[in-house]
Amino acid sequence: MPLRTSLRNIAIIAHVDHGKTTLVDAMLRQTGSFGDHQELTDRVMDSNDLEREKGITILAKNTAVKWGDLTINIIDTPGHADFGGEVERGLAMVDAVVLLVDAAEGPLPQTRFVLRKTLEARLPVVLVINKVDRPDARIDQVVAEVENLFLDLDADEHQISFPILYASARQGWAATEPGVVGDDLTPLFTTIEQYVPAPSYEEGHGLQALVCNLDASPYLGRLALCRVVNGTLIRGQRVAWCHVDGSVEYAKITELFMTSALERRPVDEAGPGDIVAVAGFDEITIGETLANPDDPQPLTPLTVDEPSLAMTIGINTSPLAGQEGKLLTARVIKDRLDRELIGNVSLRVLPTERPDAWEVQGRGELQLAVLIETMRREGFELTVGKPQVVTREIDGRLHEPVEHVTIDAPEEFVGAITTLLATRKGTMVDMVNHGTGWVRLEWRIPARGLVGIRTEFLTETRGAGMMHTNFDGYEPWFGDIRLRAQGVLVADRRGTTTANALLDLEARGVLFVGPGVEVYEGMVIGENSRPEEMDVNPTREKKLTNMRASGSDNTERTTPPRVLSLEQALEFIAEDEAVEVTPVSIRLRKVILDQSDRARARKKRGAN
Repeated sequence: MPLRTSLRNIAIIAHVDHGKTTLVDAMLRQTGSFGDHQELTDRVMDSNDLEREKGITILAKNTAVKWGDLTINIIDTPGHADFGGEVERGLAMVDAVVLLVDAAEGPLPQTRFVLRKTLEARLPVVLVINKVDRPDARIDQVVAEVENLFLDLDADEHQISFPILYASARQGWAATEPGVVGDDLTPLFTTIEQYVPAPSYEEGHGLQALVCNLDASPYLGRLALCRVVNGTLIRGQRVAWCHVDGSVEYAKITELFMTSALERRPVDEAGPGDIVAVAGFDEITIGETLANPDDPQPLTPLTVDEPSLAMTIGINTSPLAGQEGKLLTARVIKDRLDRELIGNVSLRVLPTERPDAWEVQGRGELQLAVLIETMRREGFELTVGKPQVVTREIDGRLHEPVEHVTIDAPEEFVGAITTLLATRKGTMVDMVNHGTGWVRLEWRIPARGLVGIRTEFLTETRGAGMMHTNFDGYEPWFGDIRLRAQGVLVADRRGTTTANALLDLEARGVLFVGPGVEVYEGMVIGENSRPEEMDVNPTREKKLTNMRASGSDNTERTTPPRVLSLEQALEFIAEDEAVEVTPVSIRLRKVILDQSDRARARKKRGAN
């Protein structure tokens, strides 16, 4: 088959924080992709506000660099399994991957995830051992661990004979031998040119371009990001628009763009192997094909893993609804969720018994929390329920998702970690002591057992432990798991909190609110030190007298409240609780606000 020898398409894959986006920065700089007037910022590909705040890549993005006569299209993919849909779409556009592995941490669960997807797609791999300048780097052991991972994932003989480079992405160099400090990334570019296959195509075949991602332009509307497989795309061309359901429409390509560095530039045509943005299709979705109008032959649609976690998202029903946000109604929330489905193929939105609430299914807590945080910043007010696992019935038995957990922690915390995971039905798979005072633990645990574990894990390890998870199949239902030992303090009336009342409540537990905060009946204002739920009055004012005394006139000082982030709030809540999310506030509340109704519901559950 003919080849486009002047073109290479690669995806950069790795675990979270192993240096993908930093390496792309260095490739852009060293190929002269930035103009003299452009400001060079770190992690330039992480353009989303949430990406910069969290320090992770959430959306797969593409760029292109010129190295001599060679054009290299680069897909920067997320490293977290929760955003696996982005990884799978990125792999559909490329002919090989660059796998980054930290020289000290080695392959971690998300490394396994992205590599498994690569091997399933039968793509060749270039291995880059990154951060070799770390003082705790263990290069030889990490290379051996990666080779074992390839064997464990059943890589074929062609995939397992991969080239290895040793690099420091932050310093912008790569070398072909360990222990050698390079000058620049020339060895990486040379390896890509020699090892990554050039795009191939069928001579004389009609047009075939697969839609792998979507974007939007304020002037042109929806843009379809496509990989041209065969034929040529021409601006103004009439094409067949092949839907996933088998139907075919005909439309005209109004605009055609190709990426150069960080800019999309209009072009007249694009050939096999090119990654382009196409305008002219208002309702196009991922997985569809643009084809020859005279003989439309659709390509195989993209498939992604099924969701494993779900949460209920509905309108804000609290007494404070409408005070902080502008987008409140069920119609606008449903429209927003439907728009999210267009570009996020790994999400599902299902109806519930209530017309103003929907079950949103995704890959994990982080993916769903990012969706909620994005909607919050757009002005929505929401009520979000506790995350629940998505179960399946296999051979007549109920099965639930299981996660593979890798933990790196100081060895003195092994006992506390073991107790924490064992009480959540976890099973230890492996434990390795590196002899440096740190231990790596590997566990298999029901996904239910990981809900709400991160805060407690950080407390048990005093912030020193690192936990990474990856989906590891389905197992029969593990039975009941108690996730939270403490109860909650619940406001029994509406009003404004006072320092006098909160000072008395501090002996009951940890408070989530400070003085001067408006609360309502059923709002969770703190964590009880005991297992039960307690209704309290946080609005009680100090009784005043006309007598003054030196002992009673002291200024009351309350302990600063524990302010929960959105992710922490979702982890904390129990089955009968929810999170009220507005553009300004994150509040915890009971699903049933009236305390008498809650008491009857508890009594009914106890009777059953």
